[in-house]
Amino acid sequence: MAQDVEMKDNHTPSQSTMQHLKEIADLIDTGSYTKEVRRIARAVRLTIGLRRKLTSSVLTSFLDFALVPGSEPHSRLSSFTPKGDEHDMEVDTATSATQPPSKNLPSELEIYCYFIVLLFLIDQKKYPELNLVLQQALLVSRTLTDEPSIYELNPRVSLLISSLTVNSLVHLFIRALHHSATLRHDELGQETLVNMLLRNYFRYNLYDQAEKLRSKAPPFEAHSKQQFCGYLFYLGKIRTRKSPSSSQESP
Repeated sequence: MAQDVEMKDNHTPSQSTMQHLKEIADLIDTGSYTKEVRRIARAVRLTIGLRRKLTSSVLTSFLDFALVPGSEPHSRLSSFTPKGDEHDMEVDTATSATQPPSKNLPSELEIYCYFIVLLFLIDQKKYPELNLVLQQALLVSRTLTDEPSIYELNPRVSLLISSLTVNSLVHLFIRALHHSATLRHDELGQETLVNMLLRNYFRYNLYDQAEKLRSKAPPFEAHSKQQFCGYLFYLGKIRTRKSPSSSQESP
């Protein structure tokens, strides 16, 4: 689909949030079919621009659009999106009722639905519900197939959550994803998740634990310049906390 590639990161005011979400769903669907990780990454980036517009009504309508009503993922996620009031309605009801796909639901689109529900719950500060959705997302991620595009979503979900609300469940969630990435030899995913775990440790000043993790983790191969720069930053923080005699150790 040529128009997917031409999607602008800056949304036009004339389009509703629901319409943007439909386009993002189409981008994910195409990325799943063509096995293109970059489309999934772009879908996540576009969603961040819509984040503050994710009302309960918009989210409910999108779940009705993307998932089969009455299906297990639809029923599960819909229970965390309460109906909005009349002032909350920004949905183009004429088109939101039409169900897109008559084919099987791509795994990437199901994970994406968890992704936007998590965003909504974070912004609404509904942390008990957030924990429940995280547990379900972890269970779903363990059943997915070994596709690169799926791992493009999982690290971003973890990164987004860990940057906003860090607790023991989130830490276990990230560790589980790192274990899964290790088993699948997903080196970029491992490097991304190690950085997230280091960030969590530093947030609570747990420098000893951060050093233990760093020392046991495989050497960084710089699959991503961004992740490698982040790792060097965390390594520098660790070394500033160590004695001068030990600061000469190699990474």
